[in-house]
Amino acid sequence: MRLLSAFVVGLIFGAGIAISGMINPAKVLNFFDIAGTWDPSLIFVMGGALITTFLGYRVVLHRPAPLLEDRFQLPTNTRIDRRLIGGAALFGLGWGIAGFCPGAALPALGSGKGEVFAFVVALLAGISVARMILAYRARVDATA
Repeated sequence: MRLLSAFVVGLIFGAGIAISGMINPAKVLNFFDIAGTWDPSLIFVMGGALITTFLGYRVVLHRPAPLLEDRFQLPTNTRIDRRLIGGAALFGLGWGIAGFCPGAALPALGSGKGEVFAFVVALLAGISVARMILAYRARVDATA
């Protein structure tokens, strides 16, 4: 049941990303180009996502547990630190440069375009390098 649920949610998410145009890097890049060919339509996509999330959390978190899990998996860290700000900045820079965010790139793999595959490979490489750096720093801190 979990696998089927994940599949259906993924299909809905992918369809929403495709319908909103977020798999088109030109549309995303035009959103960031406020001095040129600015396309404000993604504000409505983001606003819709924000409203849905806000309302959804209010409804869902009143339940004792999710339907297919024993408990909710919510983040416990509420600190705004250098790592969070740096990660957000890198995410924004990558999105602005490539025109893809990870959430939009995965559904865009279905387009078969080479630049999407290149982005996903670079994304996975970046995640791997970041994990190696964090593991290295943890080892150094443990021996110090």
